[in-house]
Amino acid sequence: QRQLVESGGGLVQAGGSLRLSCTASRSIFVLNAMGWYRQAPGKQRELVARISVNGGGTNYADSVKGRFTISRDNARNTMYLQMNSLKFEDTATYYCNAYPSTRYPDWGQGTQVTVSS
Repeated sequence: QRQLVESGGGLVQAGGSLRLSCTASRSIFVLNAMGWYRQAPGKQRELVARISVNGGGTNYADSVKGRFTISRDNARNTMYLQMNSLKFEDTATYYCNAYPSTRYPDWGQGTQVTVSS
């Protein structure tokens, strides 16, 4: 049984929006701050946004600040990433995991986001 499942990616034109979802096992979700990460071809995986255990605190990479919004629903063990004003450089595979990710080394399969310019 996969512990982290991402969904919601797709192909979108620049300026468009997508909403990603992440469902995690309860053992991961309830005890951890969570994060959205992304990896573009030929680049290292990077943290995009993170959210505290109770959802009261968030933090964003400078490259997405003002465009992306992270949220979580602890009752559903689900986290979201609302992505607006998408840019070509947002193209990547997006993953969710605990924050820091070293707390849980097994990544999910991710969801592909492709932004056409």
